[in-house]
Amino acid sequence: MTVTPVHPAEATTGPEIELRSRITVELVDHAASDIGVVRAARVSTAGERAHREERGDDYIGGLIRYLMRSRHGSPFEHNYMTFLVNAPIFTIRHMMRHRTWSFNEESARYKDLESVFYVPDSDRLLKQEGKPGHYQYVPGTEEDHELVTTSASTAYRAAFREYQRMLDAGIARELARTVLPVATYSTVYATCNARSLMHFLSLRTNRADATYVSHPQREVEIVAEQMESEFARLMPLTHAAYESYGRVSP
Repeated sequence: MTVTPVHPAEATTGPEIELRSRITVELVDHAASDIGVVRAARVSTAGERAHREERGDDYIGGLIRYLMRSRHGSPFEHNYMTFLVNAPIFTIRHMMRHRTWSFNEESARYKDLESVFYVPDSDRLLKQEGKPGHYQYVPGTEEDHELVTTSASTAYRAAFREYQRMLDAGIARELARTVLPVATYSTVYATCNARSLMHFLSLRTNRADATYVSHPQREVEIVAEQMESEFARLMPLTHAAYESYGRVSP
């Protein structure tokens, strides 16, 4: 766990808060394999035999490459991967934009939220140069990182103080939570199939060799990179074909 200490100048009277930069993704369940893609593809021509026949890696890899190249996408849908994601709320909202997931998120209507908030680590590029659609991020100075940390901790502490004050007064959680920032950490179960995941990866990773180069926000890219690592481990031939054909979802 990466924890950034609050700057001494901000150590004023108020609730204790934790500033965290680490974003984690854990694979908690799955039914995903390369042979599953092949069986789904072959059932249209081989019928029930497709469920019984086993083929070697050369055949499996060749068929998967054909499916990827020809953009026959449905065989890649007969599997699932479930991830447990711990990230700031704004990052989880980026995931939800894709509408390709099944989600269950911890609810601030039913439980008290912990005082854990996101701050970027020292490697995060802080400054934006250029106009929207044609900009790039550049590093900040040590003073810039200190400004982000101290400003954020001031705002987070004030927000959590008011959140706790309302809870202590008996205000409903669903109303008290309205003062908390989107940098508050949340936990979500997220499930998708390989086709949906490849679509997500194509938009939320920055790869110069991709057919369509994307420029995602770094925090959601961290989520995507961890998911891709598990995907490549579970379905290596599918992942290799995805890479070979420009990282475009079939």
